[in-house]
Amino acid sequence: MKNYVLIPIVIVSMVVSYFIWQSMPEYIKQGGPLLVVGLTLLFLALTFAVERFIVLWRAGGRGSVPAFVRNLKQSVQAGDLGAAIDACKQQGGSLANVIGAGLEGYRRQRARSADDKDALEETRRALQEANALESPNLEQNLTALSTIASIATLIGLLGTTIGMIRSFHAMSRAGAPDATQLALGISEALVNTALGLTTAIVATVLYNYFTTRVDTFNTRVEETSYEVIKLLETRRES
Repeated sequence: MKNYVLIPIVIVSMVVSYFIWQSMPEYIKQGGPLLVVGLTLLFLALTFAVERFIVLWRAGGRGSVPAFVRNLKQSVQAGDLGAAIDACKQQGGSLANVIGAGLEGYRRQRARSADDKDALEETRRALQEANALESPNLEQNLTALSTIASIATLIGLLGTTIGMIRSFHAMSRAGAPDATQLALGISEALVNTALGLTTAIVATVLYNYFTTRVDTFNTRVEETSYEVIKLLETRRES
């Protein structure tokens, strides 16, 4: 997500969070202004999640990935590189982009030289470069989700601390404690704790989910690249 898009999203999230805080029931509103920060973090985590869902959905390309890989290997094994490259272009996913770049490199090198060894080396290089371009796009904003999980916990702890300070201050007054201020401090502490933990849990679950998806993609790219290289080597030996 670009900075020129992220900054307006942060501003809108803060404004929406403020109005939500103002419209909340009084016992929740007593959590104080830190609730605005907590709600902003929650909205940002959900925004990053939606953005990652869209990116990973597009990275899957068109149709079934296992069926694409199966047809791709059949085309490579049959020596029909043109059909394999066309299949990669039609599929349009991240895996297809990486494998298609490798096959393009192989065909390009074979057109310049009949040396199969050089062609295979060019294929490996093209696969590595294409994967290096695709992976950052899939991993983008995952660090932000992890950071939000950590900050949300700290914000909740800060709200808890402020609320307890207010409560102990009410208890420290001479004579009978100020029951209103005591209840207000306890309410502030608990509400901020609840929101901070909720945001941290949501962000952590989303981070782990997307990290697993990216790891699965990288594993599939490595496996498919290895199988394609082996098929090209088998064709050379035969």
